[in-house]
Formats: sequence, structure tokens, C-alpha cells
Amino acid sequence: MSFSPGSLRAPALLVGVAALACCPALAADGSAGPIPWWAWPALLFAACFVLGIVAVPAGVGGGVLFVPIVGGLFPFHLDFVRGAGLMVALASALAASPGLLQVGLASLRLALPLSLLVGISQIAGAVAGLTLPAAVVQTMLGLSILGIVVLMWKAKTAELPAVEKPDAIATALRLNGVYYDIARARPVEWTVHRTPTGFVTFVFIGLLAGMFGLGAGWANVPALNLMMGAPLKVAAGTSSLILAMSSSAAWVYINQGAMIPIIVVPSVIGMMLGAMVGVRLLRVVSAATLRRLVTTVLLIAGVRALVHGLGTF
Repeated sequence: MSFSPGSLRAPALLVGVAALACCPALAADGSAGPIPWWAWPALLFAACFVLGIVAVPAGVGGGVLFVPIVGGLFPFHLDFVRGAGLMVALASALAASPGLLQVGLASLRLALPLSLLVGISQIAGAVAGLTLPAAVVQTMLGLSILGIVVLMWKAKTAELPAVEKPDAIATALRLNGVYYDIARARPVEWTVHRTPTGFVTFVFIGLLAGMFGLGAGWANVPALNLMMGAPLKVAAGTSSLILAMSSSAAWVYINQGAMIPIIVVPSVIGMMLGAMVGVRLLRVVSAATLRRLVTTVLLIAGVRALVHGLGTF
């Protein structure tokens, strides 16, 4: 596998942010350092722009990358990062959804019932998450992120799952479609199965998404792809559409004062601009290449969140 200079910008930027975050002069207690306060919003914007490009083709949403990376590398309290993470996930999804619907890589029929289930359960998860100590949430977040890495690693071999026959609910709701695959140069027809199991799974996904402020994209893709049998690109596109319609947990964080404009605004703007680029990337890039990059970043972020929660770093 070869990499162009442009493809190395994302990991290079993340390494740069990590180096700055680990600088002793930039401690979270506000001590003086060589970088002024406004550098952090600038770094947030740059990092979120890159994360937006990567998140849409990978179908993980912006929050699952934003929360562990920003929570571990930037000097912000985790509650504020989780609140911003939900807004970031919503922003990237809203920016990407029109383009995904236009090219057939997102299904509105598939997204509507799942968005309803995720949106309701997210509220319960957000209320529970804000009542837990930060260290407990960090530990649970680290374990969850590492679990996501395992799910995404298993999903890499299921680009076009074989669905012999849709179940009764999928047939009644007409959960099927067709899209043109540029990489294969042919149209691809698809349908889903195991719909009742999928509905139950998305309730659980919503609970965890609201608790950690990750959005729901981190588990949407494995559930749609591995469990329900949607093609990988359709699962990624529909995941963004679900995020755009189910970020109800953000209102809980707003009501509790866990939204700070200096964190949210540069993050949202950067993520939305990056997501617009990511939509174009989804049509032409290799799913395997992006999945390797995303799983590597998540693995590092998950380990970092876990050791932070356990107090060993």
C-alpha cells in the first residue's frame, strides 16, 4: 500500500498536536507557556478539519475521534469535551448527509427508524454520563474505544455482505436500495436482514453514545454492516445520516452548561469543512486504507483514555 504526501497530513497533524499537548509548559492549570491561549482554538480547528475528512469515509462520525483525541491531548475537562463531541458529530453529519443522499450512499428509509431509537436512548445515556466521576467515564471510554477498534477491525472483511433474503420487517419497510460503486464500475443492489436484532442493538448504541458524548457513528457501521448486512459504503453513509437526526443528547449537555463556545465553535467549523471533503473521498478511496488509519488512531486514543482514567499517566 502506497501513501501520497497528502495522505500523511492527518497522522502528522495528530502527532504535532500530541507533542504540543505533552509540553509541560501547557499544563491544564493555566500556567504560562510559549503558546498563547488562542493557539488551542486554532489547533482544534486544524485537527477537526482533518478528522472530518477521515470520519465521513470511515463512517464513524466526528465524535468518536474527537472525544478521545481532544480529551487526551488538549487541556480541557472531559465534560466539556463530551458536550463538544456531540455537537461535532452533529455538524459533520449535517455537512455530509446531503451529498451522501444525492449519490445513493445513504438510505433515508433505513436511517429513520434507527434514528428514532438512538435519539430516545441517547437522552438517558447523557443524564447518566453527567452524574459519573470523570475518572470513571475516562476508564469506561477507554474500554469502549478499544472495543470499537475490535469491531472495526472485524468489519474490514465485509465490504459487500451476502444477504440471501430480507426479513419481514425489512421487506415491509422497504429497507433496500442501489448505488453506483465507482471503484467497481458497476451498480450495487443491497438489502438488509436481522432487523429486530438491529433495532435492539441501536437502543444500546444510543445509551453509550449519550454517556460518552461520542455520537453514535462509532458502532453504527459495524451494526449496519456486520449485523444487518448493509454494504460497507452504505453503512458508512447511512451512519452519518443517523447522526444528523439523532443527536438529542446534546441538549442535555447544553442544559447542564457543558458547552463552551471557545471549544465548540472552532471544532464544529473545522469538522463541517472537513466532512465536505470527506464526502468526495468516500466515493473513490479504498475502504481498507481508511479503516487502517482510523483504527490506528482509535487504538492510541483508547489506550490513552484508559490510562488517564486509571490514574497511571
